[in-house]
Amino acid sequence: MTSRMDRHQKQSVIKQIRGRVKQYHLVKWIVFLTLMGCIIFSSYLLYLAKTTDIKALKVSLEQKTILYDANGEQAGELLQQKGTFVPLGEISPHIVDAVISTEDRRFYTHSGVDYLGIARSSLGFFVNGFKVSGGGSTITQQLAKNAYLTQKQTFIRKAQEVFLALEIERQYSKDDILTMYLNHAYFGQGVWGVEDASKKYFGKSAKELSVPEAAVIAGMLKSPTYYNPIDYPKEAKDRRDTVIELMKTNGKISADEATMYMQTDIVLQDKYDVMSNYQYPYFFDSVIDEAEKKYGITEEDLLTKGYKIYTTLNQNYQKQLNQAYDNQELFQNAQDGTLVQSATVMMHPKTGGVLALVGGRGEHVYRGFNRATQMYRQPGSTIKPLVVYTPALEQGYTPDSILVDEELSYGSDHYTPKNWNYVSIGKIPLYQALVESKNTSAVWLLDKIGLQTGLDKLHDFGIETQKDDHYLGIALGGMTKGVTLMHMTSAYTAFANNGVRQEPYFITKIIDASGNAIVDKTYNHTYRVMSDGIANEMTRIMLGVYEQDGTGYVPLNHSDYQIAGKTGTTEVPGQTGAQDKWIIAYTPDFVYTTWMGFDETSQNTKLESAYSQIQPFFQTTINDVLAVSPLTSFQLKSVTTQKQEEKANRNWFEKATDKLESFGRDIGDGIGNLWNGITNFFNGR
Repeated sequence: MTSRMDRHQKQSVIKQIRGRVKQYHLVKWIVFLTLMGCIIFSSYLLYLAKTTDIKALKVSLEQKTILYDANGEQAGELLQQKGTFVPLGEISPHIVDAVISTEDRRFYTHSGVDYLGIARSSLGFFVNGFKVSGGGSTITQQLAKNAYLTQKQTFIRKAQEVFLALEIERQYSKDDILTMYLNHAYFGQGVWGVEDASKKYFGKSAKELSVPEAAVIAGMLKSPTYYNPIDYPKEAKDRRDTVIELMKTNGKISADEATMYMQTDIVLQDKYDVMSNYQYPYFFDSVIDEAEKKYGITEEDLLTKGYKIYTTLNQNYQKQLNQAYDNQELFQNAQDGTLVQSATVMMHPKTGGVLALVGGRGEHVYRGFNRATQMYRQPGSTIKPLVVYTPALEQGYTPDSILVDEELSYGSDHYTPKNWNYVSIGKIPLYQALVESKNTSAVWLLDKIGLQTGLDKLHDFGIETQKDDHYLGIALGGMTKGVTLMHMTSAYTAFANNGVRQEPYFITKIIDASGNAIVDKTYNHTYRVMSDGIANEMTRIMLGVYEQDGTGYVPLNHSDYQIAGKTGTTEVPGQTGAQDKWIIAYTPDFVYTTWMGFDETSQNTKLESAYSQIQPFFQTTINDVLAVSPLTSFQLKSVTTQKQEEKANRNWFEKATDKLESFGRDIGDGIGNLWNGITNFFNGR
């Protein structure tokens, strides 16, 4: 009996030992896997820190991102999140003392990471239910966060902070780190850096600040919004006194000085001059968009990394457009005060470079809706040269070909286009039908050459269509989605560039803060749309659009200069009035496209049908841009002018012939009368 109990006890002990051994091995594996995870995670963070371009940090913070025009002249700056950079010697030592006392009193002794601070932060992590709390970050870590990371409080971000801080400390001196931090910190009210903050709140430079003023500036680092003295004066004063107390504790000022400083009031004076160098906002917005979408450079990097961005901008053209858009007399708003909108694009026909651009009227919203690049509208009659007349010439039609100008019905749905003025004359030459924008003739001609032929050519011009667009109404711009101004401007470069269409672009080169070219555009995508002969013949026809009897005629200051192109209007369905007004004009130097309309068309917000609503703006801008353009000539005679001259010569010849015949008759009558007189004389009559 006893032996059985002993065996049972032995077996129980063995089971316990085996269980503990299993637990021990399990713990070992857990510890091992945890250590391996920590090693792998640390190695990954170390890799990220090592591959981050820390060496370029100081240069990128010192430099602003500058935009240059097509001539290499400075056109503006991207100023967001970057203030006036000043060296440490131009910053008051009171700011240095206040910031170090408040943010990182062991700054000059640690290696970039304050392990005591991390221990306190880690304790808070567990106390707060595994939520990362603020605090524990050194000035170097804060610089790493501001320069490279997000503001979100996460464990991974805090870990990244540590490794980046260690790498920053390896690359830079303490004074360099402090200088970068003070120049890159945010101080509320849209102000970055101590120099601009000093001018914003106290009307003086950073080197002139007193101790209590420096304490206010340093106090805002904890919460730039809540502790800025403009919006929260009481909270700012309380925070200032806390900073002064910390300065006393750290031996930067005496107890008596601290008491005296705490008794002073905060006297504000704003001498911060927001000198906006974002002076061509819609163009600059488009540059940022292209850098992001085409070259993968983030907006944050563009704003903070001190790039030099070379663009296609022509400042002379852009200034003329800006001046016109500032002239409210050129626009007729709705009776209820709704702003009539407009947008304009200018493009170089030989390169595709966008020369100037305005994306709307009213207050500009940073990277907001850009009507020049993002708005889709029906193009009206500006599409006729693309989908009808160019393919017609390619099929053998000539400017003199006679077209039908009658209200005819087409297809099973009896589609019946009418002319904009409801006048039809029966027969009309092709060139005259385009110049006078005959709807009936355009649809008739598209039907003759074939709808698919027209659509194929439209696609060659870079204009996309939807399935519902595949009907004869496309000849008049009837489209489901519509087109952008950029699409139409690009399409018309083919006429001005001997039949070759250019893709639009804004950026030619981007240089980083270290002087490396990260973008260098040496070529552009081009597309042969038509022969140079057809392009010249189309230009000869479209020159008539802006001559005396054309739909787009306006007096030019250079009266002997020629511009070509097309106008277009879309009507409000079932009502009088127009939704869209388009004008596309081109010369060998530029293609100009402007649009006018309301963002939402209604009974109260619509345009007049007449050309007069857009005419003042077009007349002003086209003359202004021509005044600063090279005025390169087409060296072509318009078909309209040629026909007028031929008619004039024909009329002169007919008149001369009539006069000669009359003169001959008079001479004949005179001779006859003389002969009769002689005969009568000799006959004695």
